[in-house]
Amino acid sequence: MNFTRSKNALKHIFSRLEISEDTFLIITAILVGLGVGVGAIILHHLIEAVEWVGYTWLPEVLSGLGKAYVIIFPAIAGLIVGCLVYFFAQEAKGHGVPEVMEAVALKGGRIRPIVAIIKSVASALTIGSGGSAGREGPIVQIGSALGSTLGQKLNLSSDRVRNLVACGAAGGIAATFNAPIAGVIFALEIILGEFSVRYLSTVVLASVVASVVGRSAFGNTPAFVLPMEYGVRTVWEFAFYPILGLLAALVGVVFVRLLYWTEDLFDNWKGFPEWGKPSIGAILLGILALAYPSVTGITWDEVPQIFSVGYEIIEGALSNELALGVVGALMVLKLLATSLTLGSGSSGGVFAPALFMGAMLGAGFELVISSIFPDIVAPAGAYALVGMAAVFAASAHAPITAIIMLTELTDDHRIILPLMLTVIVATLAARIMLNKQSIYTLKLTRRGIHLQQGRDVDIMHGVLVNEVMSTQVHSVTVGMTLDELSNAFIQTHHHGLAVLDKEGALWGVVTVSDLDRALARNLPGDTDISQICTRRPDLLVAYPDETIGDALYRLGRRGLGRIPVVSRDDPDRLLGIIRRSNIVTAYNLALTRRTEIQQQAKHITTRSPEGTEFIELTLSEGNQAVGKSVQEIAPNLPDDCILVSIQRKAKVLIPHGTTVFQQGDTITAFIHSKDVNLLYARLIG
Repeated sequence: MNFTRSKNALKHIFSRLEISEDTFLIITAILVGLGVGVGAIILHHLIEAVEWVGYTWLPEVLSGLGKAYVIIFPAIAGLIVGCLVYFFAQEAKGHGVPEVMEAVALKGGRIRPIVAIIKSVASALTIGSGGSAGREGPIVQIGSALGSTLGQKLNLSSDRVRNLVACGAAGGIAATFNAPIAGVIFALEIILGEFSVRYLSTVVLASVVASVVGRSAFGNTPAFVLPMEYGVRTVWEFAFYPILGLLAALVGVVFVRLLYWTEDLFDNWKGFPEWGKPSIGAILLGILALAYPSVTGITWDEVPQIFSVGYEIIEGALSNELALGVVGALMVLKLLATSLTLGSGSSGGVFAPALFMGAMLGAGFELVISSIFPDIVAPAGAYALVGMAAVFAASAHAPITAIIMLTELTDDHRIILPLMLTVIVATLAARIMLNKQSIYTLKLTRRGIHLQQGRDVDIMHGVLVNEVMSTQVHSVTVGMTLDELSNAFIQTHHHGLAVLDKEGALWGVVTVSDLDRALARNLPGDTDISQICTRRPDLLVAYPDETIGDALYRLGRRGLGRIPVVSRDDPDRLLGIIRRSNIVTAYNLALTRRTEIQQQAKHITTRSPEGTEFIELTLSEGNQAVGKSVQEIAPNLPDDCILVSIQRKAKVLIPHGTTVFQQGDTITAFIHSKDVNLLYARLIG
């Protein structure tokens, strides 16, 4: 369908109806809920179809190969997934939620429509073929893409598009897990990062509609049916649940670290095509599945326990059916399986694996303490249930979502007190161990995107130190007396000066406060300033290629008013200094650049929606753009091409006229599809 024609048709229909803005938002929320509900049903059946091919039809066809199908089928599926993601929608790689958060924070909620299609197929292939991943990430990204597409077709503002993205995310969770309240909380707590009244009504409405659609296909039963009523057996149990929370935090942190370590391992493998890496991860997963029965004694017939979402195994833990050695081994194996699946680039969520590991942890924990205190603890299923929420909360830093989600997944509120206690302990401990980063935000932070509360981007991370530092530095030298230093402060009107040694190398920093303390101690006027200044290694420094946000963080922690800038290659070489006045300049520059980007985004949506796309390209040594500034390259770029961002190592920069392209830069551009080859020619050569 023609994008502009369909958009104008929808706008014409709504304008003819002469409806109010509130009614308009209600209608769009209902449309998103309906669409996401249908999308959840389609994804469910796609996964079932892939599972039938891989574990019913294929074993019969390859009966002579024994259980080798657990390697062959996932490898084939992984190859298809890699090609789909690499060539059509790289946003569909991995678990999907961070990409939605990035779109909300940086792109006004705008997600390409093709992402919904590619994510559906890629996730169905990954999960259906046995990849250790869940459905929550895919359905959140699919629902968000549907909501974003509707908002773009109606030419809505960025705030309204973000609202519909949240509606899609909430609807996806609600329809998939029959958890409408958890869907709302997930969208507000994780996707938007704020509990705002202006979003609440539409998000709730979309979640309810999607849940009704999901129930029409899946029924109105909880995802996990508990075999008995779980609660607190004795008050002494409340002493054990905080311990479970700490263990859950440890498991959650290991999960996050291992997942991204594996991802780095595959990303840094430069001698192999990106589109083939998911297949390698699938092969390793299949080998793991064939190997672990002989090591652990845990056997399987058709599908390995660590494959796919693993809900049957979770139900076994909730029903008190698994032994201590089994739950311990399965927790470790699931950790490895999920890291191989998602770290290699396949598509799926992290929610189900976190539930799996949490259930194994909780059940194992109960089996240990019940052997010591058999008369005061509840059955293993109760601790498995609490462990599920705790590990997810620890990895996602979403305690409210975890608590609500588990009560809706089980339709049981009787164990709410230990659940809340354990989840909060797990979340707080994990935030400390992960430096306040979650499994979702860490992926963005590693790419230089820093999200604050409310999902605003820290704009000071878009300006480099060398853009605003003062290069004319007033300095003094070692050997100067306190009297001479006092005169230097009067002449320069500065409150802090760099101290150099006889060879001109940076030696330290001296401030008016240092001088005042020296005078208070009645030090003689001929005292060498080296006796009072801050010198290395206690001296804080900044580097020209880091962001002003990082430098500001160091200044704030020490309460300093200035910080010298030195070369990374030669730390003794003073290049400049950052003072408070430079920070004001940096902030104004950052605000200007953010306004430019917002205007560019508006330009994108109002002037050239048809036949356009976002593309990414990485500069290598010898490429035409390397070493040149944006203003040098700009005249040769295609018409209407917009350079959106430059990812440089762990930072994301907003391109400016003076920004110089470097080897390894990944450039994101918005361009007409017909001009893509021309852009490559101009930048790559």
